[in-house]
Amino acid sequence: MKPKVYIETSVVSYLTARLSNNLIVAGHQQITQEWWEKVLPQVECIISLFVIEEVSRGDVSAASKRLEAIKDFSVLSLNDDVKELANKYLKGIELPDKAKIDAFHLAFAAWYKVDYLVSWNCTHIASARVRKLLEKLNNQLNIQTPIICTPEELMEV
Repeated sequence: MKPKVYIETSVVSYLTARLSNNLIVAGHQQITQEWWEKVLPQVECIISLFVIEEVSRGDVSAASKRLEAIKDFSVLSLNDDVKELANKYLKGIELPDKAKIDAFHLAFAAWYKVDYLVSWNCTHIASARVRKLLEKLNNQLNIQTPIICTPEELMEV
């Protein structure tokens, strides 16, 4: 059985964007492209409607590329349990209101028992602080915590 990987929006954006002049971002873009080619075929890719909504924003041509990249991924259903969990994460992890969708990404991955959540959002998702608080909350709620990492950290499955 292939590991289940929730692909967060930032990964899709790094994959399809023009190469950045920022060396760190350009490095992340290159890693994402390598990850997409080497790791993606070995995993079951999962997204939510929030990923579709986020990648659909902005420039029409760029949005089209992002949507094309995720067209074959399984889409998780939003339900009341995911909504409730996202609200608990928003408060318990002390995420700002602007990161509400990030709380939903975390909730989808946890509620649906996804193995990994892959993200380049190292502020509100793939950060040590968020990982620690999420694990503590999930232990209290008796919910499995997915492994949250960047594509670079998940080069082998």
